[in-house]
Amino acid sequence: MAEGVATRASVKTKKRQRVMRKRSTLILILAVGGLLALAGGWLLWSGQRMREATIDFTPEDVAHDVPITAVHEMGSGQPIPFLPGGGPQPAVAVSEQYHDFGSLGPSEVVTREFVIANTGEAPLTISRAYTTCGCTTADFTSAVIPPGKVSIMTLRFDAGFHDVRGETVRRGVIIENNDPDRSTVEIWVEARIRTTP
Repeated sequence: MAEGVATRASVKTKKRQRVMRKRSTLILILAVGGLLALAGGWLLWSGQRMREATIDFTPEDVAHDVPITAVHEMGSGQPIPFLPGGGPQPAVAVSEQYHDFGSLGPSEVVTREFVIANTGEAPLTISRAYTTCGCTTADFTSAVIPPGKVSIMTLRFDAGFHDVRGETVRRGVIIENNDPDRSTVEIWVEARIRTTP
């Protein structure tokens, strides 16, 4: 009888140990998964921010070869002219990807300059640029940016283009380019439109 009780106690102990191992394994998997998710999120965030920073340049660094204007059009553009792999490549960087104009009057027109830089080793070509709404346009000093040079994009937002009084609006400029790692760049602005001037 004592042997049967000892065997049952031994079986229960082994079951408890298996359950504890499974729980420990599950907790370990969840902890590692959580850490990996945090690390992945940080890498995505920091990778995005690595190319969004203060860009130092002189007036001589501003390219003026092929000026373009981005307007609201939804048609398809030309294929992006990527360079052959293995050789020098362009790398796009922007001074900022989001700007809040704050509170604007219902007919106010505002502008903001953004710097588009080529930190790569080959010419950066903006193959297409367009805005998300007719109230927004963007002028670039050049669509072709040599290595180490910049293009200045002047974004213009017209709060009176539509009747959006009392609303918060967000508008963007989409820039398609030949950076193989970042062929589409989005720059967004936001404004809260007052009901009165």
